[in-house]
Amino acid sequence: MDVLVLQHIACEPPGVYEDVLRERGATLTRVEVDAGDELPDWREFSAIVAMGGPMSANDDSAHPWLRGEKELIADAVRASMPFWGVCLGVQLLAASLGARVYAGAEPEVGVLPVELTEEGRRDPVFSALPPSVPALQWHGDTFDLPPGAVRLAGSPAYPNQAFRFDHAYGVQFHLEVSSGMAREWMDVPEYATALEQTIGSETMLRAVDERVDEMLDHGRALFERWLDFVVRTSPFNAVRLEA
Repeated sequence: MDVLVLQHIACEPPGVYEDVLRERGATLTRVEVDAGDELPDWREFSAIVAMGGPMSANDDSAHPWLRGEKELIADAVRASMPFWGVCLGVQLLAASLGARVYAGAEPEVGVLPVELTEEGRRDPVFSALPPSVPALQWHGDTFDLPPGAVRLAGSPAYPNQAFRFDHAYGVQFHLEVSSGMAREWMDVPEYATALEQTIGSETMLRAVDERVDEMLDHGRALFERWLDFVVRTSPFNAVRLEA
């Protein structure tokens, strides 16, 4: 299994998702898009994992590489390439499929409950989670659902927390983050500002430390289901393996 990892800042790797991939013997090609790494041919991979970042999915003028990344995501997803997007990654997925990405009423920051929808509870991937799951939230943007997408989870402040489109899944929240990663994020100016405007660093760290093991367990279970029920069964990989 060859996996393309799209990163948008060095301190936001796939976390526990990467642990699962390496345990399963996957080969990871990490592309630091924000650092100017060239986007490879997505057809050479079995799946794409797109992580978060402090920029907006709409910041094409400030970050021209976003245009090429959204084109890559759109082409890959419409070809039934398995895709997993987190935070900015889900916003890029939504934008690449023609949906609007925009600022929420206020930042959603903290360890907060995410509720599965009826479709989420029936979904082969999200049924790995309980109906309500604690998740790390650290974002100010949200998105509309693309045409044809299925909403899988939501929160009171940001109803669109996860969706499925064909073999692509996206989550607004974080279940992959260790306590060490959360501490690193506090040095990112955009994330630090959001903290100052909401719950503050001490409250955030206390909440993460209290629930991190539970969140990582949920993240592992969710991602393993995606590998088993999406990546292994995708028509894109069936054709690729036969070629």
